[in-house]
Amino acid sequence: MKTYIKTTFAAAVVALATSCADLDVEVKSQYTEYPTESEVALDAKMADVYYAFRSALGNSYNRYQTFASDEATGLSFDGDYYDGAENVNPTLHNFKAEDGPLNWWTDLSSGITRCNKLIAEFEAEENSEQFTSYIASARMMRAFYHFILMDSYGDVPILNKIYDEDEAISRSPRKEVAEFIEKEILESLPYLTEDNNASTYGKPNKWMAEALLVKLYINWAVYTCGDVTTYDAETTPNSKLNDCVKYCDDIIDSGIFNLNDEYRSKFMYDNGVQIADFIYAMPYDCINAQGLLYGRYRTFRRIDDGSPIGYYGGEMTNSCAGIVAMNPEFADLFTLEGDDRNDAILGGAVFVHDPLTGEATDVPYIYNDVQLEFTKTITLKEGGEEQLNAGADGNGWRQGYRSIKFYPNPNEYSQYSRNQSNDVPIFRFADILLTKAEAILRGATPTGEDTPQSLFNQIREYVNAPLLDHEPSLEELLDERGREFFDESWRRNDMIRFGTFESEYGFHRQGFPNANFDKSHRIFPVPQDVLNANTNWNQNAGY
Repeated sequence: MKTYIKTTFAAAVVALATSCADLDVEVKSQYTEYPTESEVALDAKMADVYYAFRSALGNSYNRYQTFASDEATGLSFDGDYYDGAENVNPTLHNFKAEDGPLNWWTDLSSGITRCNKLIAEFEAEENSEQFTSYIASARMMRAFYHFILMDSYGDVPILNKIYDEDEAISRSPRKEVAEFIEKEILESLPYLTEDNNASTYGKPNKWMAEALLVKLYINWAVYTCGDVTTYDAETTPNSKLNDCVKYCDDIIDSGIFNLNDEYRSKFMYDNGVQIADFIYAMPYDCINAQGLLYGRYRTFRRIDDGSPIGYYGGEMTNSCAGIVAMNPEFADLFTLEGDDRNDAILGGAVFVHDPLTGEATDVPYIYNDVQLEFTKTITLKEGGEEQLNAGADGNGWRQGYRSIKFYPNPNEYSQYSRNQSNDVPIFRFADILLTKAEAILRGATPTGEDTPQSLFNQIREYVNAPLLDHEPSLEELLDERGREFFDESWRRNDMIRFGTFESEYGFHRQGFPNANFDKSHRIFPVPQDVLNANTNWNQNAGY
């Protein structure tokens, strides 16, 4: 358990809403009135707006985004974890409105409602000027939630007010949503703190806002091109590339962030505010801020062979789903000599790891009397194509390499029902460096002494990987982003921008049952329960 996590995080867990009327849910807090001079009381109220994305980011959002990319395949085991194809469908781009993991629309709309209520409440105060920074923070979270919705679903409502019960809500074109997000950020920036410390960790500050602008601007051509199927990575112009570089530079020149932390240490169960690469992260704690179930889906399926010791080096008495099998093409990225990121991947013969450091020991991990070996190639059971069924036995469970990037504390994992305490970064300094390199490669004016090669090599240098002796190509940059940001829910976003989303990888192949290559699937379908609650909406094209 992390001692710095405040119990007020639990206040963010509220009922989620889907209907038009439910977008105006009542936000309850332990404070019905608060002393205006008390920052503690105000911070308690603000806690309701910060963490609406926690549950989805720690499970369903991450799982669906990962399977929709080239990172991993969602396996099932003779019916186990087939779950109505909710993991198979994203793996094959055969997205369905009924897929359960798509429920983050509900989480985010509820979070936006909380933001709107607090903004209205603060603006109604007679001395509202003293709440300027709180209003700006709430607007930033509102912008961030709109960004995730817009990136995922395309046309979404611009929810910038409190709606009356049963008031009809319309969806806005994706381009208008992107422009709304930009406006919200730019208007809020002057009122956001530049502090970056324990008091701002997991909350919006100036640097979080600028990192969100960087993400918005590097994808501007994707978001504003109109019909999602018309975006072309080579020919669709991006008018915001110089603006993207401008905000990258502001973050770089601040001197606040760096790459001094070792790669694996940044994602361990004891990570947090001390990681200088993290611009904005979601705090998790196995007791007070639950929701991260990363290990459950990526760990070997069974640990019930008579020995409670898992390869994480401690008692792992809870069994795991083990459905996230890394695609062989993606596993091939982790072969650079000396690259520290290779150690976040388990492939081939598996050894027990040190429970504190996460480093592999020389003790073999034995399952059913033999050393466990993960296979790079994923082989399905005969006739298992429809359900991506690998078979419910040791051979099926060992298919595909596994990620141990967000290394769990094995004792916490068992004691707290697989909940982990690893904080999950959303915006990182490493991403700012590689995004600036990309923007320049795409036509932005270089600034300072930075070149795509020098920026790229800052990443290679800190992970002890071979340096480039040439300017990176866009393909090399995409590969590097795969190595650096895997399992951080950005790969689908990257692949669409780079034009590789419709490529073949894993079982997403021409002729494979249910594999889909329709460009309209660059956005997900609107979840069916959201459509049911908003009967004036139409489903996204292509679904």
